[in-house]
Amino acid sequence: MQNPKEFYNTQKLFFEQELKVCKKKLAISSTLRLIVFLSIIISAYFFFETIKIMIPIVAFGIFLFFYLLFRHLKLQDKSRLNKALIDINKTEIKVLNRDYLSLNSGDEFIDSTHAFSYDIDLFGKGSFFQYCNRTVTNEGKKELVEALTNNDILNITDKQKTIKELSQKPKWRQHFSAIASLVRAEYPTKEIVDWIHNYKSVFSKFILLLPKVFSIISLALITLVVTQIIAEQVLLMWFFVGLGISGAYLKKVGKIYDDASKAKDTFKQYYKLLNEIETTKFTSKILKEKQQEIQTETQKASLIFSKFSKTLDSFDQRNNLIIAVFGNAFFLRDLQQVYNVEKWINCYKHKVKNWFHVIAFFDAQNSLSNFTFNHPRYAFPKIDINKQVIASKNLGHPLLKELKRIDNNFSIENQQFFIITGANMAGKSTFLRTVSLAIVMGNMGLPVCASAFKYNPIMLITSMRTSDSLADDESYFFSELKRLKFIVDEIKNKEYFIILDEILKGTNSTDKAIGSKKFVQKLVSSKSTGIIATHDLSLCKIENDLTEVKNYFFDAEIINEELYFDYKLKDGICKNMNASFLLKKMKII
Repeated sequence: MQNPKEFYNTQKLFFEQELKVCKKKLAISSTLRLIVFLSIIISAYFFFETIKIMIPIVAFGIFLFFYLLFRHLKLQDKSRLNKALIDINKTEIKVLNRDYLSLNSGDEFIDSTHAFSYDIDLFGKGSFFQYCNRTVTNEGKKELVEALTNNDILNITDKQKTIKELSQKPKWRQHFSAIASLVRAEYPTKEIVDWIHNYKSVFSKFILLLPKVFSIISLALITLVVTQIIAEQVLLMWFFVGLGISGAYLKKVGKIYDDASKAKDTFKQYYKLLNEIETTKFTSKILKEKQQEIQTETQKASLIFSKFSKTLDSFDQRNNLIIAVFGNAFFLRDLQQVYNVEKWINCYKHKVKNWFHVIAFFDAQNSLSNFTFNHPRYAFPKIDINKQVIASKNLGHPLLKELKRIDNNFSIENQQFFIITGANMAGKSTFLRTVSLAIVMGNMGLPVCASAFKYNPIMLITSMRTSDSLADDESYFFSELKRLKFIVDEIKNKEYFIILDEILKGTNSTDKAIGSKKFVQKLVSSKSTGIIATHDLSLCKIENDLTEVKNYFFDAEIINEELYFDYKLKDGICKNMNASFLLKKMKII
C-alpha cells in the first residue's frame, strides 16, 4: 500500500530538481541565441562585399537561431509543466493535512431544492466537493458535479473498477492534470464546441479553390519576370489584383478568424490530453469504452486535433504584416486558411463534442481516483442485494480528522426506520450527514470512510435544513411543508433512503407530535428506508406500534459540572438533555 504523503513529497522533490535543470538550460539557451544573433550581424558586416561567403554564413546563422528558438520554446513548455506538477503535489500535501479551504468551494452549485446536496454540505466552504475536487477544466468540474448529484445507482461495480484503476496511476493522473492546467483559453470549450458543431460554410467551393489557381498563376508570373520574359509591371498589376480579391472578402475572413482564434489555445493543449488517453493501456470496461470513443477509422483524435491546432496557428500569421501583404497579394493566403479551417470543421464537426466530453470525463474521474489514492484504508462498498440496505463497521465522516473522529457501526434493514434522539451537540446531525455521504460516495463508486461497508444501492433524499424566504414570501413552516411534499411525491414510484432532521419544526409541540407521527406512518407504509432525528421523545413511542421502527440515541453526560460526549450510537431513547445545563453554564439564565 503506497503512502500518499511519501509519494507526493518524492514527486515534489523530483520536479523541483527538474525545474532547476530547465532553468539552467533556459539561461544557456538565451545566451546562445544572443551569441548567434550577434554573429549574424557581425558576419553580414564583415563579409558584406563578399556575397558568396556572406549568404551561406548568414543563412546558416538564421537556421541555427530558429533551431535554438524552437528548442527554447520547448524548454519553456517543460518548465511550465514542471511548475504545474510541483503545485499539484504541494496541494495534495496540504490537503492531507486538512488544509483545503483555499480550494474551489463550488458555491455556484449550491442548490437548496436538490434532493440531498444542500442538506449534506456537498458544495460550499468546507464541503466534500472542495475537499475532493481536482478538476482543471470547467467541463470536468461540471462532470464531477453531475456525478455527485445525479443519484445514479446503476453500474456501481464498473464505476468502482474505473476509479480503482485510475487511482493506481498517480503519475499518469498528475501528468494529465498538469497538461490540462496549462490551457490558458479565454473562452469555455462549450462555446468552441457550439461554434464548430453549428458552423455553416461561408464561402462557395469556387472561392475556396481560387487560392490554388491564383497561386499557380502567381508563381508562373514570378518565374517569367525573373527570366525577363515579361515586364515587371505585369507582376505589379497582378500584385494589386490579389490584394483586391483578398480585400473583397476581408470582413468575412475576419469574422471566421475571430471565432477560430478563440479555439487556438484550447486545441494546442487538448490534443496532448487526447494523446495521453490514446497511448495508455486501460483494462476496466468504462475506460476502454471512453478510449474507443475517440478512435476513428483513419487517424487518432489527438492527431486530428494537432492538425487543426497547426491550421489555427498558421491562420494566426495573418497578423504578420509581411505575410498579410505578400501572402494575400500572390497566394490569397487568407482564403486558403479559411478553406483549411472549413474543411476540418466539415469533416469533424459531429465528433468534436464527444471528444471534448471524453476529456472532461477523465478530468472528473481523476478527482475521484485522487481521493481514493489519498485514502487507502477506506473500504470499497460490497454490493449485497438482500434484506439489509447498509451494514457497516467503523463508519465515519471523511472530512473529520482521523485522530479526532469517532466511528460507529451501523446497520439498517430494508423498509426499516430509525428514530434517533439525543442531547444537543451529541452528534446526531454529523451522523446523519455521515450516512448520507456514505450513500452518495457508494453510488459514485468511491470507497467509503469505513473499515467495511455492504449495501444495497439506493437513492438518497433528505430534509435536514429548511429556511423561510422573504423573496418568495414563504414562512419557515411552509418551506418545510413543501420539502416534505417533495419527498412524498418522489417516494411514490421509487425506493429511497430518507434522512430527516426534525419534522415540522415550525409548529407547536402538540401539533408537531401528532403530525410527525402520521408522517412517519406514511413513510413506513411507502416501503422506504431511513433515519429520523428528533428532540421529540413522544415520537419514539411509535416503535411500540410499528415493528419497522427502532429507537437509537446519542448520549451526553454531566460530570463535575462538565459536559462529556462519546458520539456513539446506542440502542434506546435518550434520557439526558442538556439545553438547561448549557444555558446555566454560559450564564444566559
